[in-house]
Amino acid sequence: MDHLLIGSVISFLITYSAIPIIIRVAEAKHLFDVPDDDRKVHVTPVPSLGGIGIFAGFILGFLIAVPAGLVEVQYFGAAFLVIFFLGLKDDIVVLTPLKKFLGQLLAAFIIVYKGNILIDGMFGFMGFEKMPFILSLAFTYLTIIVITNSFNLIDGVDGLAGSLGMFTSICFGIYFVLADQPFYAMMAFAMAGSLGAFLIFNISPAKIFMGDTGSLLLGIVNSILVIKFIQVATLPTAKVYLPAAPAIGFAILFVPLFDTLRIFAYRILSRRSPFSPDRNHVHHLLLAKGFSHKMVTFLAVSFNLVIAGATVLARELNITFLLLGLISVGFSVISLLIYSNRNNRRKLFTNDAATAPKETMNGETKVIPLAAGTAVVPEKTEVAKHKQS
Repeated sequence: MDHLLIGSVISFLITYSAIPIIIRVAEAKHLFDVPDDDRKVHVTPVPSLGGIGIFAGFILGFLIAVPAGLVEVQYFGAAFLVIFFLGLKDDIVVLTPLKKFLGQLLAAFIIVYKGNILIDGMFGFMGFEKMPFILSLAFTYLTIIVITNSFNLIDGVDGLAGSLGMFTSICFGIYFVLADQPFYAMMAFAMAGSLGAFLIFNISPAKIFMGDTGSLLLGIVNSILVIKFIQVATLPTAKVYLPAAPAIGFAILFVPLFDTLRIFAYRILSRRSPFSPDRNHVHHLLLAKGFSHKMVTFLAVSFNLVIAGATVLARELNITFLLLGLISVGFSVISLLIYSNRNNRRKLFTNDAATAPKETMNGETKVIPLAAGTAVVPEKTEVAKHKQS
């Protein structure tokens, strides 16, 4: 427990100390996320390299406090470095979707083959238990890449991705403490400590965004935590045995993960690229109803908390029933939001890729260096998409 406290405090202090320096450097070098198209909701240039501070706090707090002698540390550290430099380059220059995907695939390869992170069964879902090894590998890779991108895509209003990431990290951290898994508990609480410091500067009105550097790191860490949670909790010999662990893991990640899966499915069914831009994310639907950034964040985190809590309370139920129930609840809530926004439905579902500037894998523009004295006049918009990168 002392190691958890030390690691969390170190992560918090390093990130808290680093963010103001990053803001000053970004201002001196004129590196900002500029509101240069009608899908962003911030109206002034904002530094978007906060992920550097998150990474610094997380990796140092984690490495200092983690128990010694665990070989997984070097492999996970290597995967985190891959994601860090991938996100950093994507924040500064535009990466093609292929390059971004290959970088994530490399990180996933290290995690699966060296970190022993693998989903090897269906755990009773639809009556299935074990999966063939090849199918298990494919499903694990898909899970890691989808979760990694889910935090990247949900990073749409001030404080949202950071607050959801802090919630998920604390949930997994508590379980790993109870299950006597100090290594993964330390990983979770180090991330929570770093995000806690970052949110001081990111809550609306945000002084800095986490960018892809932060959101991709947050996603890859949570993908490791949820898969390990499923591996440990479904073992009958586990200290805290949870046969419905896959449903609980899905519930903990519900808002970012369900929103990403829904968006991808909708775009594919509409015969569009899953990475094409629109204003159909859950935060866009809430913004369209007139909620502020703080209220959108509060509602999303509160809803995720209720979903996770209800799933834990119903953990004795059949896993198929739980997962189908979660999906039904998600679609019901989204349908209600879309119906209540019927006057803005055309704008919400418009594919403005033809008029949008050059985009990356997740449909967002990157950091734009401003010359000293450059004035930015944002376009008028009713419902705009905002990416904190």
